[in-house]
Amino acid sequence: MVTFDYTASAELFIRTKGKRGVRRPLSYRRFATAAEAIRFAVEDFSAIRTLSAWMRVGDERFNGDDIQRLYPRRRCMRKSH
Repeated sequence: MVTFDYTASAELFIRTKGKRGVRRPLSYRRFATAAEAIRFAVEDFSAIRTLSAWMRVGDERFNGDDIQRLYPRRRCMRKSH
């Protein structure tokens, strides 16, 4: 099983829909750690699944569903420190 590095830097790309379903330009945000990007995506951008969003960590790309799956694991890891 491959472990995910929550301490690696991450880039988050989000495309939202404007009025009448028109797509807005892609929004980009860089985070010092993947844990921060995941927390932002899930907690501050709770509609992550309905939006076109993805995260890049190193050479790996994660879609909205992947980000959701990584979130509970990050919370468990955080409690253990």
